[in-house]
Amino acid sequence: MDYRPLGRTGITVSELCLGAMMFGGAGNPDHDASVRIVHRALDAGINFVDTADVYSAGESEEIVGKALAGRRDDVVLATKVGLPFDDDPNHRGASRRWIVESVERSLRRLGTDWIDLYQIHRLDPTVDIDETLGALSDLTAQGKIRAFGASTVPASEIVEAQWTAERRGRERFRTEQPPYSILARAIEYDVLPTAQRYGMGVLTYSPLAMGWLTGGYRIDAEKPESGRAGRFPARFDLGLEVNQRKLAAADALAKLAEEAGTTLIELAIAFVVRHPAVTSAIIGPRTLEHLESQLPAAEIALSTEVLDRIDEIVPPGVTLNADDNMSFTSALSTAARRR
Repeated sequence: MDYRPLGRTGITVSELCLGAMMFGGAGNPDHDASVRIVHRALDAGINFVDTADVYSAGESEEIVGKALAGRRDDVVLATKVGLPFDDDPNHRGASRRWIVESVERSLRRLGTDWIDLYQIHRLDPTVDIDETLGALSDLTAQGKIRAFGASTVPASEIVEAQWTAERRGRERFRTEQPPYSILARAIEYDVLPTAQRYGMGVLTYSPLAMGWLTGGYRIDAEKPESGRAGRFPARFDLGLEVNQRKLAAADALAKLAEEAGTTLIELAIAFVVRHPAVTSAIIGPRTLEHLESQLPAAEIALSTEVLDRIDEIVPPGVTLNADDNMSFTSALSTAARRR
């Protein structure tokens, strides 16, 4: 397992980050099984764990807290705030009111006195960015968080937030967490270069493209069942031409992985962590078996020939289905428009 600087924070993290979205009722309801996943990841050299307040309505944070008991000092712990937590209209967004309340809730659930990386799950279009940066800067000064970042932010808004922090004397976003996979490469065009320019750490999510790059999606094979298909139909409906292109690409990539002597899972994750702007790729296993299939990616070195073949299948900067960019389809933005 390689370790890399998390931007210019002075924090060093593993190239694979354990994502905890699948811990709890929305994924794996067995707390003990999820704790075993965390411990196995730590034993394999992963020192970076990412969760969010909204994952299983706080249950994921509780599980992570249990798993890190006695090992907290050895782990870089990240969580997020911003997506609607419940039906209360003030339990969402990036206002000072909710950030200050939510961080206390997360600290209790995680069983810790500090959070290494606190992230805004989505920027809130109803809140002045200076309001958000001010609240996060205060939490940093209080020692409750060590650094803060955001997730799925367009390049133009990354620049605006950096400019605001400089002009208003605020702490600035130190990291960005965007979606990134072989099938969704749009961030190569502007987000990744912008993050590099500002010395930001980048932890990417969905390297397996919501399951499309697990090896189960083949042209002549029965498609695997997916609970996500019901929640995100636009990304799985094979009646759509964009998803037909995803299927053809996934099939071609699976064949390429076979020729390269690796699995498609390993190929997909290794591709993400190879980009020079990427600090760490978030893997989100639901079971121990899933974790074991993803850990070997840290040892895979992709040749120039394989990378060129990948570029032929999905060109640089291209996302085959724009819905996979996630940027403008968040639940928070939808809720904001309804107010």
